[in-house]
Amino acid sequence: MKKNPELKLSDIQSLREWCEKQTHLPKIEDSFLALFLHSNYYQMEPTKNTIENYYTIRTHLPEFFCNRDPFKEEGLRQVFNITTYFPLNEITEEGYKIIYGTLLDADSSHYVFNDVMKYQTMIMDMCYLKDGTNNGYTFVIDISKFSFGHVARISPLAMKKILYYVQEAIPCRIKGIHFINALSAMNLVMNMIKPFTKKELINMIYFHSSMESISKYIPINALPNEVGGKGGFIRELAEIQVKQLEEYREWFLLDEVTGRINEDLRINKRNSANNESKCNIA
Repeated sequence: MKKNPELKLSDIQSLREWCEKQTHLPKIEDSFLALFLHSNYYQMEPTKNTIENYYTIRTHLPEFFCNRDPFKEEGLRQVFNITTYFPLNEITEEGYKIIYGTLLDADSSHYVFNDVMKYQTMIMDMCYLKDGTNNGYTFVIDISKFSFGHVARISPLAMKKILYYVQEAIPCRIKGIHFINALSAMNLVMNMIKPFTKKELINMIYFHSSMESISKYIPINALPNEVGGKGGFIRELAEIQVKQLEEYREWFLLDEVTGRINEDLRINKRNSANNESKCNIA
């Protein structure tokens, strides 16, 4: 509440009372209610839709939200060697947190899209837990190792599902998605995602051919050393991120048990997610 003067205890209480009446929902901590409110700019009805979508989608998409043990899940252990995502130490001028991602292994035969998305959602879950609310998130993705072979291993249906989650359920404000070192393979990806992506999100996607271009959005020094910054070496930062995920193992295991809905208790039977919910971007 110190960070967010607009956040009111009365809104938390009202939201908690509403959640208790939705018998299919799990018990939700006040800190997460605050995240949902903040991500929806404190509008009550959009917040309710996001809560509904968040828990429903995570229940019905096991390919992304089940088997998230960072020690025992073989697919995850493989992903840790193939790609990496981690928050940078600096923030943007507007106060946005920066998440950096890149492929560690250019061999497309090792790339499993569902596992990569599972890893990404775990990173974001950890950010919510560690940081709480913030002004927003800016993503910087180095795709210099991304090829047509990787595109061939992406299922359009899986892409549609994860984009629905990103646009309708995540409890954060997306402020920009910046691709650096873009190759022609990304044209195929963009063609794939456009039918499933709202205009608001499309307008936040940028491609940069130079560091000068992206410097208008983020501090270059924040980036890893390999791409012209001073933020540290990618492999070392990746290892730190994996260790942090391992430290949160108990939360991931508990979330799979307690952070899902019970469809048998749903009073208002409807689609597995609300197509009319507000997108948490802008």
